[in-house]
Amino acid sequence: MEKKVLNQEEVQALRNLQDKQNNLIISLGQIEYQITLFENQKRVLKENIQQLEKENVDLGKILTEKYGNGNINLETGEIIVE
Repeated sequence: MEKKVLNQEEVQALRNLQDKQNNLIISLGQIEYQITLFENQKRVLKENIQQLEKENVDLGKILTEKYGNGNINLETGEIIVE
């Protein structure tokens, strides 16, 4: 088997390609990590929205039972019952 040696420019070109590949892999990993964080934040926000909607429905039921169906003016607190 014959042994041949690359010249310095060829070796450097291969190292540069390897460095670029490693940087791309690291960048992709960082992006995937950020995506995971964003997905977790999105999940938490969706849970908060569901809780908020439940609180809204619960308060609506309480106020409807107490005052009847109507429109509430949040500025004055007045309820115009239908």
